[in-house]
Order: sequence, then C-alpha cells, then structure tokens
Amino acid sequence: MSDQSQSLLQNTRRRLAALSDTPYLDAQVLLSHVLGRQRVWILAHPSPSLTPRQRENLAQALLRLESGVPLPYVIGRWEFYALDFTITPHVLIPRPETELLVEKALNWLRRHPARRSCADIGTGSGCIAITLAKHIPDAKILATDISFRALRVAQGNARKHDVEAQISFLGDNLLAGVTQRFDVVCANLPYVPTPALKTLKVYGREPTQALDGGPKGLTVIQSLMEMVPRNLAPGGLILLEIDSSHSLEAARLAQGAFPAAEVRLHADLAGHDRILAIQT
Repeated sequence: MSDQSQSLLQNTRRRLAALSDTPYLDAQVLLSHVLGRQRVWILAHPSPSLTPRQRENLAQALLRLESGVPLPYVIGRWEFYALDFTITPHVLIPRPETELLVEKALNWLRRHPARRSCADIGTGSGCIAITLAKHIPDAKILATDISFRALRVAQGNARKHDVEAQISFLGDNLLAGVTQRFDVVCANLPYVPTPALKTLKVYGREPTQALDGGPKGLTVIQSLMEMVPRNLAPGGLILLEIDSSHSLEAARLAQGAFPAAEVRLHADLAGHDRILAIQT
C-alpha cells in the first residue's frame, strides 16, 4: 500500500470520523462510488490516481456529508439483502433490521410453496417486495405506498432487478382501496414515536412521513390492523417491523384484530423486539 493511497483512504476516514460510527467502512464505500470500483478493489488497490473530475466529485460528496446528508443519499444507492438499490431522499434508507423481516417472509414462503400472494405495505424503495421477488420467482406481490415519489423509486428498482412483472405498484393509504387477499403481508410502516423521533439523528435527514408513527408510534400500525383482517387469506402471515418501546402494545393490537392467531415478537441482533409476526 503506497503512502499516497493510504493517505487518501485515511484522510477520507478522518473527515468522516465525526459523522459516522463506521468511518473506515464509509470511506471505502464513498471512494468506491467516486472511482466506479467495487469496495474490495479499493482495499486491494488502494493507490489510484484521481482524475480532476473524481477529485471534485469526492470534495463535493464530503461537503454534502459534512452538511448532514446521509451517505446513501450522497451516493444514490445502498445495499439491502446483498442487492443494490437506488436511493433518493424521498425514501427511507434500507436498514439491516428489515432484513430480519424479509428472512422470516422467505422462510415461510419456502415452507408453503402453494402460497405465493404477497403484499408489501409502505414499500418505500421497494427493498422488501423486490427481495421477495428475486428469491421467490413465482411470487406475485402488491407494493403500496402513500408517496408517489417513493413509488417511482420502487418501480425503478424493480426494473433494475428485472422483477417488474412480479410486482404491481399502487399509490394508496395502506390497503384502503384493496379487496384482494394475500398469503403474506409485510409492512415496515412509520413506527417511531413522535417525541423520540425528534431526538434522533435521522430527524430532518430522512423523510419524516416514513418515520413518524404518532404519539406512541402506533398510529399507522393501528390503522393497518383495522384494515388488514379482510385482506389476509386464511392461514396467512403478517410481518410488521416495530419499535421495541411499544412491542407489547403492538402485540395486543394484533391479538385484538386476530383473536385466534398466534402472535409472536422476534428480537433483532441487538436483542430488541423488532418484528411482530401474526400467524392465522
């Protein structure tokens, strides 16, 4: 490793140290974006000469990061479940916690090969629907979102991953205008309590509409619980991402909507309740 290239990577890391919990990783991701190379290439060949345009692009990207713009919005993409998604400020940045929801949906679908009708409510970037479609090629998925700007991003990602034939996109408030029944309903809805949201770094940096779950974080989830019984096929599964601060109350809402169902909470890697599963 040459001193020059080491300095480039290390200087970038130092610029990001005050902005990120993972500055070295973020520096690699940023440099791979600027250079148009895979991150593994940056690690193996960390001494490239930057063109004037690349130097300018790097400088502008660092300025945007230092102004508070999240890295995925700066580079316009982010990885989720080993797939690359286009990301804009109109959609929530995909997070590892949501991969747990996807994993549970995939496992259920693989155990039930005759059940292939799915819904992704509040699809955002489309990461849940598209990942399900990529891994279950005969799945048919409805993806809804109240934001038409988000739907355009999701539709673009579906084309990018060649699964647009499997997914229907609908601009709607949850399932308000939907009469179809589904075997699996997935939803990563706004679930952060409003008072807590205003204390988080994401506040004002990612779309508030995709984060704000109301005073207790359950406003949108409760609305879905009132709608979804008519849309779930017998023996179907609902998977909701939730905030650990209201997990028990969310479970009570679910049991009230589906008195005969098995309602379970699943923890994320940090040990916090993160996924609410309703098996009817």
